[in-house]
Amino acid sequence: MDSYLIQVNGRGDHAPVLDVHLKTNGNSISLGKVKGRKPRWAVRASEMSKKTFNPVRAIVDSMKVEPNPKKAMISLSLGDPTVFGNLPTNDEVTLAVKEVLDSGRYNGYAPSVGYQSCREAVAAYYNCPEAPLKAQDVILTSGCSQAIELALAVLANPGQNILVPRPGFSLYKTLALSMGIEVKLYNLLPEKGWEIDLEHLESLVDEKTACLIVNNPSNPCGSVFSKSHLQKILAVASRQCVPILADEIYGDMVFADCKYEPIATLSTNVPILSCGGLAKRWLVPGWRMGWILIHDRRDIFGNEIRDGLLRLSQRILGPCTIVQGALERILQRTPPEFYHNTLSMLKSNADLCYAALSAIPGLQPVRPAGAMYLMVEIEMEHFPEFENDVEFTERLISEQSVFCLPATCFEYPNFFRVVITVPEEMILEACSRIQEFCEMHYQGAEGAQEECDK
Repeated sequence: MDSYLIQVNGRGDHAPVLDVHLKTNGNSISLGKVKGRKPRWAVRASEMSKKTFNPVRAIVDSMKVEPNPKKAMISLSLGDPTVFGNLPTNDEVTLAVKEVLDSGRYNGYAPSVGYQSCREAVAAYYNCPEAPLKAQDVILTSGCSQAIELALAVLANPGQNILVPRPGFSLYKTLALSMGIEVKLYNLLPEKGWEIDLEHLESLVDEKTACLIVNNPSNPCGSVFSKSHLQKILAVASRQCVPILADEIYGDMVFADCKYEPIATLSTNVPILSCGGLAKRWLVPGWRMGWILIHDRRDIFGNEIRDGLLRLSQRILGPCTIVQGALERILQRTPPEFYHNTLSMLKSNADLCYAALSAIPGLQPVRPAGAMYLMVEIEMEHFPEFENDVEFTERLISEQSVFCLPATCFEYPNFFRVVITVPEEMILEACSRIQEFCEMHYQGAEGAQEECDK
């Protein structure tokens, strides 16, 4: 029988020394003497945490402005449709969760990629002949943001780059930089309804490009790509052999005069990871239920990407099991009129907001076609007292108690974003205050030139 003897020698003022002997089959082997270290505290934040940076929070937190105390605050900044209580989810959605909770059958751990039956329900909901799906093509995640994180993590290594829309959702950059992945920004064109500048996009591709992020419908633009434009995007990806990460959390949230096309339904050869979830269309962002749909008809991803997603999903052992248990009923029983009513309200608000802001000198809103947002250009030459969109929106808060996000948050200065999920009367009041603010500070060509000459 082997025995192990660790002897600590030390006396007086001398540091203790470990004298280590191993006794194996009667033979003693000395491993020498190891001088002990003096313990000390040295706890430091990780490099990953230091690289994690959210531009929205950085800009908003640094604004430090107080709203006008004489006017109630109207916040048009947060992309959460539940804030004002005017957009509740459907009763069927709530009942589905109540039944699961009462059953007691979903209180334990699920497989890290989600219950098989729940993955089957998602696959069945999105399956179509143009983009067939099975349960094994679905990974359930803790919200769409985790779906995006896993998709990025499986496709890109530190030192590689990804192609990200400008203006675009800030989380893409936040996640990428924390992983040591470079971000290359491709331009969207406001004069073309925020279509992608395809020539600019393709010019950014190099041997280190790991994936292309396509966000449709768009946050922050509220734009929806046409079928022909999506086909042109796929042609670039196909020529350059770059896979697509499709952020489609606002999928099907398009207005009546527009049609949403999932990009995977138009692709025959480009592999796509489509990220979605319950948050926006079902109006439950806090429930944290998302998914990745793997579209890979040419087997370009192969087992490598699928196995990688499985391993990455094991880091947090999957999303909430209660909501998983309710998924099938939510997807199958939510009545069509619920979706219709939500979109009718958003379309009405979008039209009101667009019309009101279009009439204000110095502002140029871009008409949205879906999602929950509207982007507005500030003709800064007519507001010379403000240095940029951040200063413009700061003063809008302090003078009118209206909070819109400066589009610098989305890498697109001299615009601001309006969230259109608030009640109608609030949209109208906010637009009225914005008009008052702009009329107060607007200067025509002559006045602006005089200000510049000072």
